[in-house]
Amino acid sequence: MSGGDATMPGFGSKDGRKRFVLPLPDLLDQRLSAFEEESIKTRRNGKPLVLGKKPGPDAIILQSNDYLNVSMHPSISRAQIEKLEQAGRELVMSAVFLHDGSDKAVFEADMAEFSGFEGAILCQSGWAANVGLMQVIADSNTPVYIDFLTHMSLWEGIKSAGAPFHTFLHNDAAYLEKLIQRHGQGIILVDSLYSTTGDIAPLVDIIDIANRYNCVSVVDESHSLGTHGPKGRGLVASLGLTDRVHFITGSLAKAFAGRAGIIFCSKRFARCYPYMAHPAIFSSAILPHEIAGLGATLKLIIEGDDRRRKLHDNAMFLRDGLRDLGYAIVSESQIISLEPGTEPETEVLRDALEDRNVFGSVFCAPATPKNRALMRFSLHCGLEKNELQYVLDVCAAIREEAGMWNWKSTKRNLLAGK
Repeated sequence: MSGGDATMPGFGSKDGRKRFVLPLPDLLDQRLSAFEEESIKTRRNGKPLVLGKKPGPDAIILQSNDYLNVSMHPSISRAQIEKLEQAGRELVMSAVFLHDGSDKAVFEADMAEFSGFEGAILCQSGWAANVGLMQVIADSNTPVYIDFLTHMSLWEGIKSAGAPFHTFLHNDAAYLEKLIQRHGQGIILVDSLYSTTGDIAPLVDIIDIANRYNCVSVVDESHSLGTHGPKGRGLVASLGLTDRVHFITGSLAKAFAGRAGIIFCSKRFARCYPYMAHPAIFSSAILPHEIAGLGATLKLIIEGDDRRRKLHDNAMFLRDGLRDLGYAIVSESQIISLEPGTEPETEVLRDALEDRNVFGSVFCAPATPKNRALMRFSLHCGLEKNELQYVLDVCAAIREEAGMWNWKSTKRNLLAGK
Protein backbone atom coordinates (compact mmCIF):
# COMPACT_ATOMS: atom_id res chain seq x y z
CA MET A 1 0.00 0.00 0.00
CA SER A 2 1.29 3.50 -0.87
CA GLY A 3 1.29 6.81 0.96
CA GLY A 4 1.44 5.48 4.53
CA ASP A 5 1.82 2.51 6.79
CA ALA A 6 -1.22 0.23 6.52
CA THR A 7 -0.67 -0.95 10.11
CA MET A 8 -0.80 2.59 11.43
CA PRO A 9 -4.15 4.07 10.37
CA GLY A 10 -3.76 7.08 12.63
CA PHE A 11 -1.44 8.78 15.07
CA GLY A 12 -1.78 10.42 18.45
CA SER A 13 -2.02 14.09 19.34
CA LYS A 14 -1.53 16.28 22.41
CA ASP A 15 -5.19 16.01 23.37
CA GLY A 16 -5.13 12.22 23.11
CA ARG A 17 -7.34 12.07 20.04
CA LYS A 18 -6.22 10.21 16.95
CA ARG A 19 -5.67 11.91 13.63
CA PHE A 20 -6.44 9.47 10.84
CA VAL A 21 -4.73 9.64 7.46
CA LEU A 22 -6.23 7.77 4.53
CA PRO A 23 -3.39 6.26 2.45
CA LEU A 24 -3.04 7.95 -0.93
CA PRO A 25 -3.57 6.11 -4.20
CA ASP A 26 -0.40 5.44 -6.17
CA LEU A 27 -1.12 8.11 -8.77
CA LEU A 28 -0.85 10.88 -6.15
CA ASP A 29 1.69 9.22 -3.88
CA GLN A 30 4.14 8.95 -6.77
CA ARG A 31 3.68 12.58 -7.69
CA LEU A 32 4.39 13.75 -4.13
CA SER A 33 7.36 11.40 -3.85
CA ALA A 34 8.86 12.81 -7.04
CA PHE A 35 8.54 16.35 -5.70
CA GLU A 36 10.09 15.38 -2.36
CA GLU A 37 13.03 13.67 -4.07
CA GLU A 38 13.74 16.57 -6.40
CA SER A 39 12.87 19.62 -4.32
CA ILE A 40 13.32 18.68 -0.66
CA LYS A 41 15.68 15.74 -0.14
CA THR A 42 18.32 17.30 -2.40
CA ARG A 43 18.46 20.44 -0.24
CA ARG A 44 21.15 20.81 2.40
CA ASN A 45 18.66 21.73 5.13
CA GLY A 46 15.94 19.28 4.05
CA LYS A 47 13.50 22.06 3.17
CA PRO A 48 12.29 23.59 -0.10
CA LEU A 49 14.85 25.95 -1.61
CA VAL A 50 12.85 29.06 -0.75
CA LEU A 51 13.19 28.25 2.97
CA GLY A 52 16.56 28.93 4.52
CA LYS A 53 17.14 30.11 8.06
CA LYS A 54 14.56 32.02 10.07
CA PRO A 55 15.62 35.69 10.35
CA GLY A 56 16.56 36.95 13.79
CA PRO A 57 15.67 40.35 15.26
CA ASP A 58 18.87 41.95 13.92
CA ALA A 59 18.58 40.58 10.38
CA ILE A 60 18.43 42.83 7.34
CA ILE A 61 15.31 41.54 5.60
CA LEU A 62 14.94 42.31 1.90
CA GLN A 63 11.90 40.13 1.29
CA SER A 64 8.84 42.32 1.78
CA ASN A 65 6.86 43.95 -1.04
CA ASP A 66 5.83 46.75 1.33
CA TYR A 67 7.95 49.14 -0.73
CA LEU A 68 6.75 52.34 0.94
CA ASN A 69 6.99 50.88 4.45
CA VAL A 70 3.36 51.63 5.36
CA SER A 71 1.98 48.26 6.48
CA MET A 72 2.22 49.13 10.18
CA HIS A 73 1.10 52.74 9.79
CA PRO A 74 -1.34 53.67 12.59
CA SER A 75 -3.81 55.34 10.23
CA ILE A 76 -4.39 52.02 8.44
CA SER A 77 -4.94 50.07 11.65
CA ARG A 78 -7.17 52.83 13.02
CA ALA A 79 -9.36 52.85 9.90
CA GLN A 80 -9.83 49.07 10.11
CA ILE A 81 -10.61 49.11 13.83
CA GLU A 82 -13.10 51.96 13.50
CA LYS A 83 -14.91 50.17 10.71
CA LEU A 84 -15.12 46.97 12.74
CA GLU A 85 -16.47 48.86 15.76
CA GLN A 86 -19.07 50.71 13.68
CA ALA A 87 -20.28 47.73 11.68
CA GLY A 88 -23.32 45.87 12.85
CA ARG A 89 -22.36 42.81 10.85
CA GLU A 90 -20.06 42.23 7.89
CA LEU A 91 -21.82 40.20 5.23
CA VAL A 92 -19.64 37.45 3.78
CA MET A 93 -20.82 36.96 0.23
CA SER A 94 -19.95 37.36 -3.42
CA ALA A 95 -19.58 40.93 -4.69
CA VAL A 96 -22.31 40.29 -7.30
CA PHE A 97 -24.85 40.90 -4.52
CA LEU A 98 -23.45 44.30 -3.51
CA HIS A 99 -25.44 47.40 -4.49
CA ASP A 100 -24.29 50.85 -5.51
CA GLY A 101 -23.02 52.81 -2.52
CA SER A 102 -21.34 49.83 -0.88
CA ASP A 103 -17.90 50.27 0.69
CA LYS A 104 -16.49 48.43 -2.30
CA ALA A 105 -18.15 50.78 -4.78
CA VAL A 106 -16.94 53.88 -2.92
CA PHE A 107 -13.35 52.62 -2.84
CA GLU A 108 -13.51 51.69 -6.53
CA ALA A 109 -14.61 55.25 -7.35
CA ASP A 110 -11.69 56.62 -5.32
CA MET A 111 -9.26 54.30 -7.10
CA ALA A 112 -10.65 55.25 -10.51
CA GLU A 113 -10.14 58.93 -9.72
CA PHE A 114 -6.61 58.18 -8.48
CA SER A 115 -5.71 56.26 -11.64
CA GLY A 116 -7.27 58.55 -14.23
CA PHE A 117 -9.43 55.71 -15.57
CA GLU A 118 -13.24 55.81 -15.78
CA GLY A 119 -13.70 52.71 -13.67
CA ALA A 120 -11.99 50.38 -11.23
CA ILE A 121 -12.82 46.88 -9.99
CA LEU A 122 -11.69 45.69 -6.55
CA CYS A 123 -10.75 41.99 -6.63
CA GLN A 124 -9.75 39.47 -3.97
CA SER A 125 -6.11 39.46 -5.15
CA GLY A 126 -3.89 40.40 -8.06
CA TRP A 127 -4.09 36.76 -9.13
CA ALA A 128 -7.91 36.88 -9.15
CA ALA A 129 -7.83 40.17 -11.07
CA ASN A 130 -5.66 38.80 -13.86
CA VAL A 131 -7.36 35.41 -14.14
CA GLY A 132 -10.81 36.99 -14.08
CA LEU A 133 -9.87 39.64 -16.61
CA MET A 134 -8.55 37.07 -19.08
CA GLN A 135 -11.68 34.93 -18.69
CA VAL A 136 -13.76 37.93 -19.74
CA ILE A 137 -11.69 39.38 -22.59
CA ALA A 138 -10.21 36.24 -24.20
CA ASP A 139 -11.57 33.07 -25.78
CA SER A 140 -10.46 30.24 -28.06
CA ASN A 141 -10.54 32.55 -31.08
CA THR A 142 -8.49 35.38 -29.54
CA PRO A 143 -4.70 35.43 -30.06
CA VAL A 144 -2.86 36.54 -26.95
CA TYR A 145 0.66 38.00 -27.13
CA ILE A 146 2.56 37.73 -23.86
CA ASP A 147 6.06 38.71 -22.77
CA PHE A 148 8.11 35.69 -21.73
CA LEU A 149 8.54 37.01 -18.14
CA THR A 150 5.00 38.26 -17.54
CA HIS A 151 3.51 37.21 -14.19
CA MET A 152 2.18 33.67 -13.82
CA SER A 153 -1.34 34.94 -13.04
CA LEU A 154 -1.71 36.17 -16.62
CA TRP A 155 -0.45 32.85 -17.98
CA GLU A 156 -3.06 31.14 -15.78
CA GLY A 157 -5.68 33.52 -17.14
CA ILE A 158 -4.81 32.52 -20.70
CA LYS A 159 -5.16 28.86 -19.74
CA SER A 160 -8.50 29.51 -18.04
CA ALA A 161 -9.82 31.36 -21.10
CA GLY A 162 -8.60 28.63 -23.48
CA ALA A 163 -6.98 31.26 -25.67
CA PRO A 164 -4.17 30.58 -28.18
CA PHE A 165 -1.02 32.42 -27.10
CA HIS A 166 2.22 33.59 -28.68
CA THR A 167 5.22 34.36 -26.48
CA PHE A 168 7.55 37.19 -27.43
CA LEU A 169 11.11 37.68 -26.27
CA HIS A 170 11.41 39.71 -23.10
CA ASN A 171 10.94 43.45 -23.72
CA ASP A 172 11.33 42.92 -27.49
CA ALA A 173 8.73 45.18 -29.10
CA ALA A 174 9.96 44.43 -32.64
CA TYR A 175 9.43 40.70 -32.08
CA LEU A 176 5.95 41.42 -30.73
CA GLU A 177 5.07 43.35 -33.87
CA LYS A 178 6.21 40.49 -36.12
CA LEU A 179 3.98 38.07 -34.18
CA ILE A 180 0.95 40.34 -34.59
CA GLN A 181 1.61 40.72 -38.30
CA ARG A 182 1.67 36.92 -38.55
CA HIS A 183 -1.29 36.01 -36.32
CA GLY A 184 -3.54 39.08 -36.33
CA GLN A 185 -5.38 41.35 -33.94
CA GLY A 186 -5.48 40.16 -30.33
CA ILE A 187 -4.56 40.92 -26.73
CA ILE A 188 -1.13 42.11 -25.55
CA LEU A 189 -0.01 41.28 -22.00
CA VAL A 190 2.99 42.83 -20.25
CA ASP A 191 4.17 43.79 -16.79
CA SER A 192 5.29 47.39 -16.45
CA LEU A 193 7.96 46.36 -13.91
CA TYR A 194 9.01 42.72 -13.87
CA SER A 195 8.85 41.03 -10.48
CA THR A 196 11.84 38.70 -10.86
CA THR A 197 14.38 40.89 -12.65
CA GLY A 198 13.24 44.39 -11.67
CA ASP A 199 13.57 45.77 -15.21
CA ILE A 200 10.96 47.93 -16.91
CA ALA A 201 8.96 47.27 -20.08
CA PRO A 202 9.35 49.54 -23.13
CA LEU A 203 5.77 50.66 -22.65
CA VAL A 204 5.80 53.50 -25.18
CA ASP A 205 6.78 51.13 -27.99
CA ILE A 206 4.46 48.31 -26.89
CA ILE A 207 1.40 50.52 -26.47
CA ASP A 208 2.10 52.19 -29.81
CA ILE A 209 2.08 48.74 -31.47
CA ALA A 210 -1.12 47.78 -29.61
CA ASN A 211 -2.95 50.84 -30.88
CA ARG A 212 -1.62 50.66 -34.45
CA TYR A 213 -2.87 47.08 -34.78
CA ASN A 214 -6.08 47.70 -32.80
CA CYS A 215 -5.16 45.19 -30.10
CA VAL A 216 -6.41 45.09 -26.51
CA SER A 217 -3.65 46.22 -24.14
CA VAL A 218 -3.24 44.91 -20.58
CA VAL A 219 -0.46 46.21 -18.33
CA ASP A 220 0.13 44.61 -14.92
CA GLU A 221 1.38 47.39 -12.63
CA SER A 222 1.60 45.32 -9.45
CA HIS A 223 5.17 46.41 -8.66
CA SER A 224 4.98 49.99 -9.92
CA LEU A 225 1.59 51.08 -8.60
CA GLY A 226 2.30 53.29 -5.61
CA THR A 227 6.05 53.45 -6.23
CA HIS A 228 6.25 55.18 -9.63
CA GLY A 229 4.54 58.01 -11.43
CA PRO A 230 2.76 61.16 -10.20
CA LYS A 231 1.37 60.52 -6.72
CA GLY A 232 2.21 56.82 -7.19
CA ARG A 233 -0.15 56.30 -10.13
CA GLY A 234 2.33 53.97 -11.84
CA LEU A 235 4.60 53.80 -14.87
CA VAL A 236 1.78 54.04 -17.41
CA ALA A 237 0.77 57.39 -15.91
CA SER A 238 4.40 58.55 -15.68
CA LEU A 239 4.72 58.08 -19.45
CA GLY A 240 1.44 59.83 -20.25
CA LEU A 241 -0.13 56.62 -21.60
CA THR A 242 -3.22 56.37 -19.39
CA ASP A 243 -5.62 57.27 -22.21
CA ARG A 244 -3.92 54.79 -24.59
CA VAL A 245 -4.18 51.62 -22.45
CA HIS A 246 -7.34 49.52 -22.14
CA PHE A 247 -6.62 47.80 -18.82
CA ILE A 248 -4.21 48.18 -15.93
CA THR A 249 -4.20 45.45 -13.31
CA GLY A 250 -2.37 45.29 -10.02
CA SER A 251 -1.91 43.52 -6.75
CA LEU A 252 -2.67 45.66 -3.71
CA ALA A 253 -0.40 43.38 -1.67
CA LYS A 254 2.72 45.32 -2.72
CA ALA A 255 3.02 49.08 -2.13
CA PHE A 256 -0.60 49.12 -0.90
CA ALA A 257 0.37 46.51 1.72
CA GLY A 258 -3.08 44.87 1.75
CA ARG A 259 -4.66 41.68 0.41
CA ALA A 260 -6.55 42.61 -2.73
CA GLY A 261 -6.25 43.31 -6.45
CA ILE A 262 -7.46 46.03 -8.79
CA ILE A 263 -8.44 46.41 -12.44
CA PHE A 264 -8.55 49.89 -14.00
CA CYS A 265 -10.90 50.01 -16.97
CA SER A 266 -13.90 51.73 -18.54
CA LYS A 267 -17.17 52.19 -16.65
CA ARG A 268 -18.91 49.91 -19.10
CA PHE A 269 -16.47 47.09 -18.49
CA ALA A 270 -16.65 47.60 -14.70
CA ARG A 271 -20.43 47.15 -14.81
CA CYS A 272 -20.20 43.86 -16.72
CA TYR A 273 -17.14 42.23 -15.17
CA PRO A 274 -18.61 41.07 -11.82
CA TYR A 275 -21.20 38.96 -13.64
CA MET A 276 -18.78 37.45 -16.17
CA ALA A 277 -15.58 36.64 -14.27
CA HIS A 278 -15.60 33.44 -12.24
CA PRO A 279 -13.31 34.75 -9.43
CA ALA A 280 -15.82 37.57 -8.91
CA ILE A 281 -18.89 35.34 -9.02
CA PHE A 282 -17.68 32.36 -7.03
CA SER A 283 -15.51 33.95 -4.35
CA SER A 284 -16.47 36.17 -1.42
CA ALA A 285 -15.87 39.91 -1.67
CA ILE A 286 -13.27 41.86 0.28
CA LEU A 287 -14.75 42.77 3.68
CA PRO A 288 -15.59 46.39 4.64
CA HIS A 289 -12.90 46.69 7.32
CA GLU A 290 -10.30 45.50 4.81
CA ILE A 291 -11.53 48.11 2.33
CA ALA A 292 -11.27 50.76 5.02
CA GLY A 293 -7.61 49.85 5.47
CA LEU A 294 -7.01 50.11 1.73
CA GLY A 295 -8.71 53.50 1.68
CA ALA A 296 -6.36 54.77 4.38
CA THR A 297 -3.42 53.34 2.44
CA LEU A 298 -4.51 55.17 -0.71
CA LYS A 299 -4.16 58.47 1.16
CA LEU A 300 -0.65 57.51 2.27
CA ILE A 301 0.23 56.57 -1.31
CA ILE A 302 -0.96 59.91 -2.67
CA GLU A 303 0.98 61.80 0.01
CA GLY A 304 4.04 59.55 -0.30
CA ASP A 305 6.43 61.54 -2.51
CA ASP A 306 9.13 61.54 0.18
CA ARG A 307 8.77 57.79 0.62
CA ARG A 308 9.04 57.24 -3.13
CA ARG A 309 12.08 59.49 -3.37
CA LYS A 310 13.91 57.60 -0.63
CA LEU A 311 12.91 54.23 -2.13
CA HIS A 312 14.42 55.16 -5.48
CA ASP A 313 17.54 56.58 -3.83
CA ASN A 314 17.99 53.33 -1.91
CA ALA A 315 17.50 51.26 -5.05
CA MET A 316 20.00 53.26 -7.08
CA PHE A 317 22.59 53.04 -4.28
CA LEU A 318 22.34 49.24 -4.06
CA ARG A 319 22.14 48.66 -7.83
CA ASP A 320 25.21 50.78 -8.50
CA GLY A 321 27.13 49.19 -5.65
CA LEU A 322 26.38 45.64 -6.80
CA ARG A 323 27.37 46.46 -10.38
CA ASP A 324 30.66 47.90 -9.13
CA LEU A 325 31.27 44.54 -7.40
CA GLY A 326 30.82 42.65 -10.68
CA TYR A 327 27.28 41.35 -10.19
CA ALA A 328 25.12 41.21 -13.31
CA ILE A 329 22.24 43.53 -12.43
CA VAL A 330 19.50 44.25 -14.99
CA SER A 331 17.20 46.01 -12.50
CA GLU A 332 15.90 49.53 -13.03
CA SER A 333 13.84 49.57 -9.84
CA GLN A 334 13.48 48.60 -6.18
CA ILE A 335 13.56 44.90 -7.16
CA ILE A 336 17.19 43.81 -7.51
CA SER A 337 18.14 40.23 -8.32
CA LEU A 338 21.34 38.21 -8.21
CA GLU A 339 21.18 35.30 -10.67
CA PRO A 340 23.33 32.26 -9.85
CA GLY A 341 21.29 30.17 -12.32
CA THR A 342 21.10 26.62 -11.01
CA GLU A 343 19.31 25.72 -7.80
CA PRO A 344 22.44 24.31 -6.08
CA GLU A 345 24.32 27.54 -6.84
CA THR A 346 21.41 29.59 -5.53
CA GLU A 347 21.34 27.51 -2.35
CA VAL A 348 25.02 28.29 -1.75
CA LEU A 349 24.34 32.02 -2.27
CA ARG A 350 21.31 31.95 0.03
CA ASP A 351 23.28 30.31 2.83
CA ALA A 352 26.25 32.64 2.43
CA LEU A 353 23.97 35.67 2.74
CA GLU A 354 21.93 34.29 5.63
CA ASP A 355 25.06 33.25 7.54
CA ARG A 356 25.86 36.98 7.53
CA ASN A 357 22.33 38.08 8.49
CA VAL A 358 21.13 39.21 5.05
CA PHE A 359 17.82 37.70 3.92
CA GLY A 360 16.46 37.94 0.39
CA SER A 361 13.89 35.79 -1.41
CA VAL A 362 14.83 32.78 -3.50
CA PHE A 363 12.98 32.51 -6.81
CA CYS A 364 13.13 29.23 -8.71
CA ALA A 365 10.89 27.14 -10.99
CA PRO A 366 7.98 27.61 -11.49
CA ALA A 367 8.49 31.30 -10.64
CA THR A 368 11.50 31.40 -12.99
CA PRO A 369 12.59 29.28 -15.95
CA LYS A 370 14.52 26.12 -15.08
CA ASN A 371 18.19 26.90 -14.36
CA ARG A 372 17.42 30.61 -13.99
CA ALA A 373 17.02 30.58 -10.19
CA LEU A 374 17.84 33.83 -8.46
CA MET A 375 17.99 35.71 -5.18
CA ARG A 376 15.69 38.73 -5.13
CA PHE A 377 16.27 41.75 -2.92
CA SER A 378 13.08 43.79 -2.43
CA LEU A 379 13.89 47.23 -1.04
CA HIS A 380 11.73 49.62 0.92
CA CYS A 381 12.03 53.24 1.95
CA GLY A 382 12.60 52.37 5.62
CA LEU A 383 16.08 51.02 4.92
CA GLU A 384 19.00 53.24 5.86
CA LYS A 385 22.22 53.69 3.90
CA ASN A 386 24.33 51.96 6.56
CA GLU A 387 22.14 48.85 6.23
CA LEU A 388 22.47 48.87 2.45
CA GLN A 389 26.22 49.39 2.75
CA TYR A 390 26.37 46.34 5.00
CA VAL A 391 24.56 44.34 2.29
CA LEU A 392 27.16 45.53 -0.23
CA ASP A 393 29.99 44.60 2.13
CA VAL A 394 28.52 41.11 2.53
CA CYS A 395 28.06 40.73 -1.23
CA ALA A 396 31.68 41.74 -1.71
CA ALA A 397 32.92 39.25 0.87
CA ILE A 398 31.01 36.23 -0.49
CA ARG A 399 31.83 36.47 -4.18
CA GLU A 400 34.34 33.62 -4.10
CA GLU A 401 32.34 31.52 -1.62
CA ALA A 402 29.19 31.84 -3.73
CA GLY A 403 31.09 31.21 -6.97
CA MET A 404 29.84 34.49 -8.44
CA TRP A 405 32.58 34.74 -11.08
CA ASN A 406 31.43 31.40 -12.54
CA TRP A 407 27.72 32.21 -12.76
CA LYS A 408 26.34 32.26 -16.30
CA SER A 409 24.88 35.71 -15.63
CA THR A 410 28.33 37.03 -14.68
CA LYS A 411 29.93 35.54 -17.79
CA ARG A 412 27.19 37.01 -20.00
CA ASN A 413 27.79 40.36 -18.36
CA LEU A 414 31.55 40.19 -18.97
CA LEU A 415 31.06 39.16 -22.60
CA ALA A 416 28.75 42.12 -23.09
CA GLY A 417 31.46 44.38 -21.67
CA LYS A 418 29.31 45.61 -18.78
